[in-house]
Amino acid sequence: MEFNNRVTQLLGVETPIVQAPMGWIARSQLASAVSNAGGLGIIETSSGELDAIREEILKMRQLTDKPFGVNVAQAFVRDPGIVNFIIDQGVKFVTTSAGNPERYTEQLKSAGLTVFHVVPSLGAALKAVECGVDGLIVEGGEGGGFKNPRDVSTMVLLPLIRSKVDVPIIAAGGFLDGATMAAAFALGAEAVQMGTRMVSAAESPVHENWKNAIVNAAETDTVFLNRAHSPALRAIRTEKTTRLEFSTDNVMGEFGTATDLYFGGDMEASIALTGQVAGRIDSVRPVAEILAEVRREFFEVLGSMSQQYL
Repeated sequence: MEFNNRVTQLLGVETPIVQAPMGWIARSQLASAVSNAGGLGIIETSSGELDAIREEILKMRQLTDKPFGVNVAQAFVRDPGIVNFIIDQGVKFVTTSAGNPERYTEQLKSAGLTVFHVVPSLGAALKAVECGVDGLIVEGGEGGGFKNPRDVSTMVLLPLIRSKVDVPIIAAGGFLDGATMAAAFALGAEAVQMGTRMVSAAESPVHENWKNAIVNAAETDTVFLNRAHSPALRAIRTEKTTRLEFSTDNVMGEFGTATDLYFGGDMEASIALTGQVAGRIDSVRPVAEILAEVRREFFEVLGSMSQQYL
Protein backbone atom coordinates (compact mmCIF):
# COMPACT_ATOMS: atom_id res chain seq x y z
CA MET A 1 0.00 0.00 0.00
CA GLU A 2 1.20 3.48 -0.84
CA PHE A 3 0.81 6.90 0.71
CA ASN A 4 -0.68 9.47 -1.63
CA ASN A 5 -1.78 12.79 -0.22
CA ARG A 6 -0.99 16.48 -0.47
CA VAL A 7 2.14 16.24 1.67
CA THR A 8 3.71 13.36 -0.24
CA GLN A 9 2.96 15.20 -3.47
CA LEU A 10 4.41 18.51 -2.25
CA LEU A 11 7.51 16.93 -0.69
CA GLY A 12 8.07 14.23 -3.29
CA VAL A 13 8.54 11.53 -0.63
CA GLU A 14 7.34 7.95 -0.37
CA THR A 15 6.55 8.06 3.34
CA PRO A 16 5.11 11.22 4.95
CA ILE A 17 7.51 11.27 7.90
CA VAL A 18 9.59 14.39 8.45
CA GLN A 19 12.62 14.53 10.73
CA ALA A 20 12.58 17.47 13.13
CA PRO A 21 15.18 20.23 12.63
CA MET A 22 17.05 19.85 15.92
CA GLY A 23 20.02 22.14 16.54
CA TRP A 24 23.44 20.50 15.95
CA ILE A 25 21.66 17.15 15.41
CA ALA A 26 19.70 17.64 12.18
CA ARG A 27 22.67 17.64 9.89
CA SER A 28 23.67 15.58 6.89
CA GLN A 29 24.46 12.32 8.72
CA LEU A 30 20.96 11.99 10.14
CA ALA A 31 19.00 13.89 7.49
CA SER A 32 20.40 11.86 4.60
CA ALA A 33 19.50 8.63 6.39
CA VAL A 34 15.90 9.81 6.72
CA SER A 35 15.66 10.89 3.09
CA ASN A 36 17.27 7.68 1.86
CA ALA A 37 14.74 5.69 3.89
CA GLY A 38 11.84 7.39 2.10
CA GLY A 39 11.04 10.19 4.54
CA LEU A 40 12.17 13.80 4.49
CA GLY A 41 15.41 14.77 6.20
CA ILE A 42 15.75 18.36 7.37
CA ILE A 43 18.90 20.43 7.93
CA GLU A 44 18.72 22.73 10.95
CA THR A 45 19.70 26.37 11.43
CA SER A 46 18.82 26.78 15.13
CA SER A 47 22.44 26.14 16.17
CA GLY A 48 23.25 29.47 14.53
CA GLU A 49 26.38 27.95 12.95
CA LEU A 50 25.51 29.08 9.47
CA ASP A 51 28.91 28.43 7.89
CA ALA A 52 28.73 24.81 9.07
CA ILE A 53 25.14 24.57 7.89
CA ARG A 54 26.13 25.68 4.40
CA GLU A 55 28.59 22.79 4.32
CA GLU A 56 25.93 20.37 5.59
CA ILE A 57 23.56 21.37 2.79
CA LEU A 58 26.32 20.73 0.26
CA LYS A 59 27.06 17.33 1.89
CA MET A 60 23.43 16.32 1.46
CA ARG A 61 23.89 16.44 -2.31
CA GLN A 62 26.65 13.83 -1.96
CA LEU A 63 24.80 11.58 0.49
CA THR A 64 21.35 11.38 -1.09
CA ASP A 65 19.57 11.96 -4.36
CA LYS A 66 16.23 12.06 -2.53
CA PRO A 67 14.35 15.21 -1.51
CA PHE A 68 15.36 17.01 1.67
CA GLY A 69 14.49 20.28 3.34
CA VAL A 70 15.98 23.05 5.44
CA ASN A 71 14.52 24.73 8.50
CA VAL A 72 14.93 28.48 8.96
CA ALA A 73 14.72 29.12 12.71
CA GLN A 74 14.21 32.85 12.54
CA ALA A 75 15.21 33.62 16.14
CA PHE A 76 18.64 32.10 15.53
CA VAL A 77 19.37 33.10 11.93
CA ARG A 78 21.32 36.35 12.08
CA ASP A 79 22.42 36.32 8.45
CA PRO A 80 19.52 36.78 6.02
CA GLY A 81 21.87 35.59 3.29
CA ILE A 82 21.24 32.02 4.41
CA VAL A 83 17.85 32.24 2.70
CA ASN A 84 19.44 33.13 -0.64
CA PHE A 85 21.95 30.33 -0.12
CA ILE A 86 19.13 27.82 0.45
CA ILE A 87 17.42 29.04 -2.72
CA ASP A 88 20.66 28.88 -4.72
CA GLN A 89 21.28 25.27 -3.64
CA GLY A 90 18.04 24.16 -5.25
CA VAL A 91 16.35 23.17 -2.00
CA LYS A 92 12.63 22.78 -2.69
CA PHE A 93 11.17 22.53 0.82
CA VAL A 94 11.66 24.88 3.75
CA THR A 95 10.12 24.98 7.19
CA THR A 96 10.14 28.28 9.05
CA SER A 97 9.88 28.55 12.81
CA ALA A 98 10.58 30.67 15.89
CA GLY A 99 9.40 33.88 14.30
CA ASN A 100 6.94 35.74 12.11
CA PRO A 101 5.81 33.87 8.95
CA GLU A 102 5.70 37.21 7.15
CA ARG A 103 9.50 37.46 7.24
CA TYR A 104 10.56 34.95 4.59
CA THR A 105 7.43 33.31 3.16
CA GLU A 106 7.02 35.59 0.15
CA GLN A 107 10.74 35.48 -0.74
CA LEU A 108 10.88 31.69 -0.53
CA LYS A 109 7.64 31.10 -2.42
CA SER A 110 8.64 33.58 -5.12
CA ALA A 111 11.72 31.41 -5.69
CA GLY A 112 9.51 28.35 -6.16
CA LEU A 113 10.01 26.73 -2.75
CA THR A 114 7.32 25.00 -0.71
CA VAL A 115 7.02 26.59 2.73
CA PHE A 116 5.52 25.13 5.90
CA HIS A 117 5.47 27.16 9.13
CA VAL A 118 5.64 25.67 12.64
CA VAL A 119 2.72 26.71 14.84
CA PRO A 120 1.87 26.04 18.52
CA SER A 121 -1.59 27.63 18.58
CA LEU A 122 -4.67 28.33 16.49
CA GLY A 123 -3.86 32.04 16.31
CA ALA A 124 -0.39 31.34 14.95
CA ALA A 125 -1.85 28.91 12.40
CA LEU A 126 -4.36 31.43 11.09
CA LYS A 127 -1.65 34.08 10.76
CA ALA A 128 0.64 31.72 8.86
CA VAL A 129 -2.10 30.74 6.43
CA GLU A 130 -2.92 34.41 5.90
CA CYS A 131 0.76 34.95 5.02
CA GLY A 132 0.45 32.38 2.25
CA VAL A 133 2.34 29.35 3.55
CA ASP A 134 1.75 26.09 1.71
CA GLY A 135 1.17 24.14 4.91
CA LEU A 136 1.65 23.95 8.65
CA ILE A 137 3.63 21.94 11.14
CA VAL A 138 1.28 21.77 14.12
CA GLU A 139 3.39 21.17 17.21
CA GLY A 140 1.88 19.95 20.46
CA GLY A 141 3.36 20.75 23.84
CA GLU A 142 4.47 17.17 24.48
CA GLY A 143 7.20 17.51 21.89
CA GLY A 144 10.77 18.28 22.85
CA GLY A 145 12.60 21.53 22.20
CA PHE A 146 11.45 25.13 22.18
CA LYS A 147 7.78 25.50 23.04
CA ASN A 148 4.98 27.98 23.56
CA PRO A 149 4.84 28.77 27.30
CA ARG A 150 1.08 28.15 27.06
CA ASP A 151 1.39 24.59 25.85
CA VAL A 152 -1.46 22.67 24.21
CA SER A 153 -1.36 18.91 23.59
CA THR A 154 -1.37 17.54 20.06
CA MET A 155 -4.66 15.75 20.75
CA VAL A 156 -6.36 19.13 21.28
CA LEU A 157 -4.37 21.40 18.97
CA LEU A 158 -4.30 19.29 15.80
CA PRO A 159 -8.07 18.77 15.32
CA LEU A 160 -8.73 22.37 16.37
CA ILE A 161 -6.47 23.79 13.69
CA ARG A 162 -7.72 21.29 11.10
CA SER A 163 -11.28 22.48 11.75
CA LYS A 164 -10.27 26.05 10.87
CA VAL A 165 -7.84 25.69 7.93
CA ASP A 166 -7.62 23.59 4.78
CA VAL A 167 -3.87 23.59 4.13
CA PRO A 168 -1.84 20.38 4.53
CA ILE A 169 -0.71 19.68 8.09
CA ILE A 170 2.33 17.86 9.43
CA ALA A 171 1.65 16.85 13.04
CA ALA A 172 4.48 17.07 15.60
CA GLY A 173 4.71 16.08 19.24
CA GLY A 174 4.30 12.50 20.48
CA PHE A 175 4.86 10.46 17.30
CA LEU A 176 7.06 7.39 16.96
CA ASP A 177 5.06 4.48 15.48
CA GLY A 178 2.32 3.48 13.09
CA ALA A 179 -0.46 3.75 15.65
CA THR A 180 0.37 7.34 16.61
CA MET A 181 0.77 8.22 12.94
CA ALA A 182 -2.67 6.76 12.18
CA ALA A 183 -4.10 8.79 15.06
CA ALA A 184 -2.60 11.95 13.59
CA PHE A 185 -4.18 11.19 10.22
CA ALA A 186 -7.54 10.58 11.91
CA LEU A 187 -7.26 14.04 13.47
CA GLY A 188 -6.51 15.75 10.16
CA ALA A 189 -2.77 15.49 9.51
CA GLU A 190 -1.22 14.20 6.29
CA ALA A 191 2.26 13.59 7.73
CA VAL A 192 4.05 13.43 11.06
CA GLN A 193 7.29 14.92 12.28
CA MET A 194 9.56 12.95 14.59
CA GLY A 195 12.20 14.52 16.81
CA THR A 196 13.02 12.47 19.90
CA ARG A 197 12.71 9.21 17.96
CA MET A 198 15.37 10.55 15.58
CA VAL A 199 17.63 11.83 18.37
CA SER A 200 17.79 8.24 19.63
CA ALA A 201 18.32 6.67 16.19
CA ALA A 202 21.55 4.90 15.31
CA GLU A 203 22.52 7.60 12.77
CA SER A 204 21.93 10.45 15.22
CA PRO A 205 25.26 12.15 15.98
CA VAL A 206 24.56 12.71 19.69
CA HIS A 207 26.51 10.94 22.40
CA GLU A 208 25.36 7.50 23.55
CA ASN A 209 24.66 8.92 27.03
CA TRP A 210 21.79 10.97 25.63
CA LYS A 211 20.46 8.09 23.57
CA ASN A 212 20.61 5.81 26.61
CA ALA A 213 18.83 8.43 28.73
CA ILE A 214 15.98 8.40 26.21
CA VAL A 215 15.84 4.60 26.09
CA ASN A 216 15.78 4.41 29.90
CA ALA A 217 13.30 7.27 30.42
CA ALA A 218 9.84 6.81 31.90
CA GLU A 219 6.89 8.70 30.46
CA THR A 220 7.24 11.21 33.31
CA ASP A 221 10.94 11.86 32.74
CA THR A 222 10.72 15.15 30.87
CA VAL A 223 10.34 18.60 32.39
CA PHE A 224 8.70 21.74 31.03
CA LEU A 225 11.00 24.69 31.69
CA ASN A 226 10.85 28.48 31.36
CA ARG A 227 7.06 28.74 31.44
CA ALA A 228 7.33 32.30 32.81
CA HIS A 229 9.36 33.37 29.77
CA SER A 230 9.62 32.61 26.06
CA PRO A 231 10.51 30.27 24.61
CA ALA A 232 9.62 27.54 27.05
CA LEU A 233 11.50 24.25 26.76
CA ARG A 234 10.77 20.56 27.12
CA ALA A 235 13.82 18.56 28.15
CA ILE A 236 14.79 15.25 29.64
CA ARG A 237 14.94 15.09 33.44
CA THR A 238 18.43 15.39 34.88
CA GLU A 239 19.73 16.86 38.14
CA LYS A 240 20.13 20.17 36.34
CA THR A 241 16.70 20.30 34.74
CA THR A 242 14.98 19.07 37.90
CA ARG A 243 16.57 21.98 39.75
CA LEU A 244 15.28 24.38 37.08
CA GLU A 245 11.82 22.83 36.74
CA PHE A 246 9.91 25.32 38.87
CA SER A 247 12.28 28.28 38.52
CA THR A 248 10.71 31.57 37.49
CA ASP A 249 14.06 32.83 36.19
CA ASN A 250 14.84 32.72 32.49
CA VAL A 251 16.76 29.46 32.05
CA MET A 252 18.08 30.17 28.56
CA GLY A 253 21.42 31.06 30.09
CA GLU A 254 21.66 27.55 31.52
CA PHE A 255 22.45 25.93 28.18
CA GLY A 256 26.15 26.39 28.85
CA THR A 257 28.21 24.69 26.17
CA ALA A 258 25.57 22.55 24.53
CA THR A 259 28.08 20.56 22.53
CA ASP A 260 29.58 19.19 25.78
CA LEU A 261 26.25 17.44 26.28
CA TYR A 262 25.39 16.68 22.68
CA PHE A 263 28.74 15.20 21.69
CA GLY A 264 30.70 14.95 24.94
CA GLY A 265 27.99 13.08 26.83
CA ASP A 266 27.92 15.28 29.95
CA MET A 267 24.19 15.24 30.69
CA GLU A 268 24.55 18.02 33.28
CA ALA A 269 26.49 20.38 31.01
CA SER A 270 23.43 21.70 29.22
CA ILE A 271 19.73 21.05 28.62
CA ALA A 272 18.88 17.94 26.58
CA LEU A 273 15.75 18.92 24.66
CA THR A 274 13.58 15.82 24.55
CA GLY A 275 9.87 15.03 24.13
CA GLN A 276 7.56 12.98 26.33
CA VAL A 277 7.60 10.20 23.76
CA ALA A 278 10.98 9.25 25.23
CA GLY A 279 8.95 7.17 27.66
CA ARG A 280 7.92 4.90 24.76
CA ILE A 281 11.33 4.44 23.13
CA ASP A 282 13.08 1.28 24.26
CA SER A 283 16.00 0.84 21.85
CA VAL A 284 18.45 2.58 19.53
CA ARG A 285 17.62 1.53 15.98
CA PRO A 286 18.62 2.47 12.42
CA VAL A 287 16.49 5.08 10.69
CA ALA A 288 15.56 2.78 7.81
CA GLU A 289 14.30 0.17 10.26
CA ILE A 290 12.27 2.76 12.18
CA LEU A 291 10.57 4.15 9.07
CA ALA A 292 9.84 0.73 7.61
CA GLU A 293 8.21 -0.40 10.85
CA VAL A 294 6.14 2.79 11.18
CA ARG A 295 4.93 2.42 7.63
CA ARG A 296 3.97 -1.25 8.12
CA GLU A 297 2.22 -0.58 11.43
CA PHE A 298 0.30 2.37 9.99
CA PHE A 299 -1.39 0.24 7.35
CA GLU A 300 -1.88 -2.65 9.79
CA VAL A 301 -3.71 -0.33 12.18
CA LEU A 302 -5.95 1.00 9.42
CA GLY A 303 -6.71 -2.51 8.19
CA SER A 304 -7.44 -3.82 11.69
CA MET A 305 -9.78 -0.95 12.53
CA SER A 306 -11.52 -1.24 9.19
CA GLN A 307 -12.21 -4.94 9.79
CA GLN A 308 -13.40 -4.35 13.33
CA TYR A 309 -15.59 -1.30 12.84
CA LEU A 310 -16.61 -1.04 9.17
